[in-house]
Amino acid sequence: MFKIACYGVRPNEVDIFHSLNKYHYQLTLIPDLLTHDNIETAKDHDAVLLRANCVADRQNLSQLKDYGIKYVFTRTVGYNHIDLKAAQELGQIVARVPGYSPNAIAELALTMALSLLRNVQYTADRTSHGNFKVSPQMFSREIRKSTVGIIGTGKIGLTEAKLYKGLGARVIGYDIYQSDEAKEMIEFVELDDLLAMSDIVSLHPAYIPGQNDKMVNEEFINKMRHDAILVNTARGELQDNEAILKALKANKLAGFATDVLANESTIFFKEFDQENPIPDSTIKELVELYPRVLMTPHIGSNTEEAVSNMVEFSYDNFHQVLNNEECPNLLF
Repeated sequence: MFKIACYGVRPNEVDIFHSLNKYHYQLTLIPDLLTHDNIETAKDHDAVLLRANCVADRQNLSQLKDYGIKYVFTRTVGYNHIDLKAAQELGQIVARVPGYSPNAIAELALTMALSLLRNVQYTADRTSHGNFKVSPQMFSREIRKSTVGIIGTGKIGLTEAKLYKGLGARVIGYDIYQSDEAKEMIEFVELDDLLAMSDIVSLHPAYIPGQNDKMVNEEFINKMRHDAILVNTARGELQDNEAILKALKANKLAGFATDVLANESTIFFKEFDQENPIPDSTIKELVELYPRVLMTPHIGSNTEEAVSNMVEFSYDNFHQVLNNEECPNLLF
């Protein structure tokens, strides 16, 4: 029986892994992400199934090869956590999933933006402490009178655009590649124009190392409309945290929401307190700006539909490769 070590499996995902196992793989469901410290858990398996933030660098890949593991698959669209050059040199096979429910990420981005727009966290935090007085900060705009700028109009960005259009907002977009479907829904403009016009800017571009690292920098933010809201549910590498913090302190940005960070495994999925503070001072300051800053630990795809898509695609990838069928999701 084909044995797969599955990493980063959360308790709410266990039933999904088992219920979709139509090929009857022997599964080892491991709650922790793959690291250098727990690589031995992959022993006696034929394959590993990773998720974002698992460590699949040359060191771990070499160890996996020593264990006889040829198949290094990820249940994510992104694959920058895998050293592809090393995997190829080691003769390993790598596959990803082509996508999953775009609504999962789009709905989170929308929820975060509307929460900031209507000052929901600020207000609910006050009432949770018994303060039911109405303050000036509770005054807000309405989404149907707002302009939403979406950068990156693929499946997720387009889904978010549809959600905003349903609420009556004006939706503008920027993308180098504009699908016919997106053109029917979104008014495309140049990036600088989008930044100048948008009350909410939502990021969904693909991250391309060396090309758009920290694209949301001081210059980018200075082009934004004063008192706008910035939302990033795409990739943490796209944002310059120091520039965002500076803009928030100067009240250039009204609010900031993110579900992602660069090198996020050093922060996300851990618990911090006074004795064990957040190690990144900039991230710590951003967190302390709550409720103007909303930060979630990469939960965009943490929905039943999205997880089911990830797992089912992964199982099909294994089945196709093992049966010498065409597998369109192979990276090599």
